[in-house]
Amino acid sequence: MLTDINPKLPMRDKMLTKEFYINQLDFKIIGEYEEYLMVGKDKIEIHFFEFKTLDPKENYGQVYIRTSEIDKLYQMLLDNNVTIHPNGHLVTKPWGQKEFSLLDPDHNLLTFGQSI
Repeated sequence: MLTDINPKLPMRDKMLTKEFYINQLDFKIIGEYEEYLMVGKDKIEIHFFEFKTLDPKENYGQVYIRTSEIDKLYQMLLDNNVTIHPNGHLVTKPWGQKEFSLLDPDHNLLTFGQSI
């Protein structure tokens, strides 16, 4: 029955969010409305809703994204000068995942993982 999940995360500034996901993470725009944005890459979509009064330091939005080529993705992000979370560099976790994390402009935490 269930086929997909598309997280909805808060954004303060749609232009800033678009710039980050399109230019730095290589996503494409799937849909754009006055107070709503949808981006996608490969088989995933992330949706954003406008939240102008969001305090990024109090934002707990998080998404775990599985990938099949984590080393290649990590290097591409480094090559694009994307800031990796200080506590989220590429490592192998005890639960059998190789992972890294980064924060978007609104401090939504994106964690990328691959089973090893």
